[in-house]
Amino acid sequence: MNFGQIKFAEWQALQAQAVVVGNVQVLANNQLKVNFSLADALKQTQLAGFEYNINSSQLRLTAHKIADIIYQKLTGEGAMFASRIAYINKNKGRYSLQVADADGANPQTVVSSKEPIISPAWSPDGSKIAYVSFEKKKPIIFVQSLLTGQRITLASFKGNNSAPAWAPDGSKLAIVLTYAANSQIYTINADGSGLNSVLKSGAIDTEPHWSRDAKTLYFTSDRGGKPQIYKVSSTGGEPQRVTFEGGFNVSPRLSIDGQSLAMIRQDSNGYRVALQNLSTGQSLMLSDGGQDESPSFSPNGRVILYATRNASRGALAAVSADGRVKQRLSESDGDIREPAWGPLLK
Repeated sequence: MNFGQIKFAEWQALQAQAVVVGNVQVLANNQLKVNFSLADALKQTQLAGFEYNINSSQLRLTAHKIADIIYQKLTGEGAMFASRIAYINKNKGRYSLQVADADGANPQTVVSSKEPIISPAWSPDGSKIAYVSFEKKKPIIFVQSLLTGQRITLASFKGNNSAPAWAPDGSKLAIVLTYAANSQIYTINADGSGLNSVLKSGAIDTEPHWSRDAKTLYFTSDRGGKPQIYKVSSTGGEPQRVTFEGGFNVSPRLSIDGQSLAMIRQDSNGYRVALQNLSTGQSLMLSDGGQDESPSFSPNGRVILYATRNASRGALAAVSADGRVKQRLSESDGDIREPAWGPLLK
């Protein structure tokens, strides 16, 4: 069906405000022609309409791109469906770094090992993932290309190398090392050169996360006695405490607009995803799993992905940034941990 075939009177009778129609035509050589139209049912006008010539392997991605167009036209907000997520899946004694579609479907294994793999982090352009592997019997940070499979050793210093976080322009990462002291935060170029210390203290400083302008690092520290979230200039300086509500706050993740900070907070109901307004300090508890971890914003900032417990296994879950909508994503046979939401696909 196309736009000209829409019977608007019937949709108006159903009080529909918008209508989507389209079709898929099978061509030669495993090719498909996909077209759709989004129409305003009341004004009887076309809001969007596109045609794609694709191969069959691109059908799911094309559907997600269409969903993004519809979502943007109807809400005025940014896209999120044509993106991917990464997470760690432990299954039958093996650890796998997996990448899947935004809804958790179509998982693909990037790397697998009998030794633990932790802390996946997307590069800003979505072409690489940094992660920590224990395959050499100590935590080492690797960066792996999703296009070629090639990987480099980013950090293999004495002691522990952990918690990689990409700068917004992809030129460097913040990492955590223990080779000179307790867990301390450093920055390092994306090719493994140019190591610089950001903080030096007797505290355990970890889980760095960049601000959108790359001028600030949010991080978790026990310098006040219990884990709380602080911020510091990405070039060093005096840290400032950010969280004061609750005795345990970890895993800071800045919202896309820079106005809020998602985190894991412990309260009487366990460990849950919380969202704190950075201007007012007010917080909203978003999840209700009790053993939740690793919040990660969607590309448009409207949804937060996290890991939760399902019986004895970890599973993927998502919650809207206002806490109104919660859902479990596709289930896996393994124990899923540490999800990270990647950027939109081109």
